Amino acid sequence: MKGKILKGIGGFYYVAAEDSKTYECKAKGVFRNIGLKPLVGDDCEISVISEAECTGNIEAILPRRSELIRPAAANADQAVIIFALSKPEPSLGLLDRFLIIMSLNNVRTIICFNKEDAADPGRAEELTEIYRNAGYSTLSISAYSGKGMDELKELLNGKTTILAGPSGVGKSSVINALIPHAGAVTGGLSEKIKRGKNTTRHSELLQISGDTFIMDTPGFSSLYVPDISGEELRMSFPEIAPFEGTCRFDGCNHISEPDCRVKQAVEEGKISSIRYQSYKSVYEELRSRRKWK
Repeated sequence: MKGKILKGIGGFYYVAAEDSKTYECKAKGVFRNIGLKPLVGDDCEISVISEAECTGNIEAILPRRSELIRPAAANADQAVIIFALSKPEPSLGLLDRFLIIMSLNNVRTIICFNKEDAADPGRAEELTEIYRNAGYSTLSISAYSGKGMDELKELLNGKTTILAGPSGVGKSSVINALIPHAGAVTGGLSEKIKRGKNTTRHSELLQISGDTFIMDTPGFSSLYVPDISGEELRMSFPEIAPFEGTCRFDGCNHISEPDCRVKQAVEEGKISSIRYQSYKSVYEELRSRRKWK
C-alpha cells in the first residue's frame, strides 16, 4: 500500500496511507544498509502489520522530486522562510545563508517577514525591497492581525511548501492562522538572550486542503553552508549572477579585484550593500575552510 510520511519520531514514521488511515511504521533495515534515511514528505510503500493498531513497515521509498538535508525534507515544491521584523530582530546574514542552501538545492524560496503589526514604520518596506530587488518573492505579514495571510495562502496553493525560520519569529502562529485546527504550540522570547524559544521539535507535514501541504520544521539559530566553489557561491546570489563575465578578470570573486562590476554596482546602489556584506562573509568563511587563494 502506498502512503506519505507525515513525521518521524524516535525511529517511528507516521504514514498517511491510501486507505485514509495513518500507520505507525518502522523502516526496514535495508535502508540503513544502503544509506537511505526516510524523510518527511517521502512517498513510500508500506506493509500492514496490524489493521486494528495501525502499525506497519516501510518497504520502499519511491523516487524523490527533491531532497534536503537541513531542514530534512523530501518532495517539497518550494520553501517559505519566515523572519520577524522585530522581537527578535532579523539576522539577515542567517537569512542569506538559508537562501544559499535553497539555491544549491534548486528550491524556490519565498521570503516572509512576520510581525508587521509590531515593527517600526517603514521597516517592512525596507527589508522587502532589499530582497525583491535581489530577485526574490517577498511579502510582509502579521499572523496576529491577519494582514498578508490571504496572499501567503495563494502562494501556497497546490504545492508542498517547507516552512522554516529561526525560533521566535511566529512560525507556529502563522501555521495556526493557515490551519486553525493545527493547534501548533507558540513560544515567546528568552528574556536573557532575546532569542526565540523553539516549540517545534521535529519536522511534520500538515495538510491545509486538497493538494496543499506545509512542512513545519524546527527553528534554527545557525546554518552551515557546505563546501562549495566560488562560482557556486556567486551563482547563489541572483543579483550577482548577471555580472558574471563582465568584470576585468575572468572568474572574478568580487572581493579585492580591480575593475569589478559587482563592487561598482554596490557603490551605485544597484546591489544592496547588506547583501554584498553577506556574500563577502560567506566567501571568507569558505576561503578559510578550503584554503582558497
